[in-house]
Amino acid sequence: MSDLPQSPGNALEPDHFRPTNTARQNSLVLWILVISTMVMILNETVLSVALPIISQDFGVEATMVQWLTTGFLLVMAVVFPMTGYLLQRFSTRTMFVAALALFAIGTAAAGMAWTFPILLVARLVQAIGTAVIIPLLMTVTMTTVPPERRGATMGLIGVVISVAPALGPTVSGVILSALSWHWLFWTVLPFVVLCLVIGIKFMRNVSEQHALPLDIISVPLSALGFGGLVYGLSEIGTVINGSTKMPLVVLAVGAVFLVLFVLRQLTLGKRDAALLNLQPFSFRPFCVAVIAIGSSMGVLLGTVVVLPFFLQDSLGASALQTGLLVLPGGLLEGLASPVVGRIYDRRGARVLVIPGAIGITVSELGLSMLSENSSIFAVLVLHMLLCLSLACVMTPLMTDGLAAVPQNLYSHGSAILNTLEQLGGAAGTAILVAAMTVASKYALDSGDAPTTAMASGASTAFIVGTLVGVATLVTVLFAAGKTTNNAEVESDG
Repeated sequence: MSDLPQSPGNALEPDHFRPTNTARQNSLVLWILVISTMVMILNETVLSVALPIISQDFGVEATMVQWLTTGFLLVMAVVFPMTGYLLQRFSTRTMFVAALALFAIGTAAAGMAWTFPILLVARLVQAIGTAVIIPLLMTVTMTTVPPERRGATMGLIGVVISVAPALGPTVSGVILSALSWHWLFWTVLPFVVLCLVIGIKFMRNVSEQHALPLDIISVPLSALGFGGLVYGLSEIGTVINGSTKMPLVVLAVGAVFLVLFVLRQLTLGKRDAALLNLQPFSFRPFCVAVIAIGSSMGVLLGTVVVLPFFLQDSLGASALQTGLLVLPGGLLEGLASPVVGRIYDRRGARVLVIPGAIGITVSELGLSMLSENSSIFAVLVLHMLLCLSLACVMTPLMTDGLAAVPQNLYSHGSAILNTLEQLGGAAGTAILVAAMTVASKYALDSGDAPTTAMASGASTAFIVGTLVGVATLVTVLFAAGKTTNNAEVESDG
């Protein structure tokens, strides 16, 4: 029987609380988290197909309705840095119940939304729950799974993270073909409630809690720093179009607040009072993982945004064809993740991440060579290569990076990884879209046909992706092999 306190609240003893769960209980906790995460990530992606319909329903501009996605990412960027503190301060059970409850409330509110502001607020509430559950899953995995099985477990988690987004647009299309967009939320809600009920009954605490002080000043510094950077990067397209210079101002302000946030965390870290402990950066494998994962996510999200423009505006593919074209890549990534995890457990990270980084570079280089006369099949093959390569990079490096830090820093390490992964994705999207926009406009001004101009713009974007792939390859060449014992990892700081 677990010694978990009966109350779902903050189960703190004067100093700390140390759980004593069985392996079976820990496994159950992990599976509850995996299923809940899958439901949340699926919901994050189903809305993309419905954005034009929602825009028409509420009579709002496309730039405004896009905030249903941008706002979601913005909230996650703000909440992620705080999860390191929250996961140490509160029990696994408390954080799970809070995350699922918030997500359920947001989902129900979105399903009932009769105005756009209500729908937007509901999505932001959903984002808070999602931002908590992902670091919680990673922290629980690193805490409860033995080192020799972490790769396989993270591989299974990779299935969830890869397949759920890939299925999202397909599920959305099926629902929208028969029902209104409200049912995108009503369909998900029963699964969320079921996960919450099961979690309330079976969830157990798997980590220690400490009565840590909350630094009030760090919270707004973090929100303004990370939030400013993500927003500024997300809106950089308006600068290129000449609409406004405001995103540059927001970027600059965000950078200033981020510097202030980092300086304060370094100061507070000396007395173990930081909101986000930056000590994981003193371990080289973690630094390598952060850089490589951030750059890889930038290539992925940037390519995902640019590719539909190329397919539809240059190759003449329909929206349905575009959705079906990117589906196999996501499914392949999900199916490959468990295999990658098992290889990691046996051989370590280097044997996977170096070929993976090469694959990212080759796929982006191949995409950059396509033109308006290229076949859709070529795009399909290159996109599948990109997704397979990402599976070889993301899971091993995430596991290796977190394994390099002491157990008491797992929560902060996962918070840092998720935050910088978010920033990397935003930066990659901004850079590749900017490259596509500038190059296609130049081609149009030079007298090229619209299809040729778009192909030229996409090619330029993929060249940038190739350069990022090369940078990722150089980075992972410094990656250490599989970390099996934290005590063996030497700090560089």
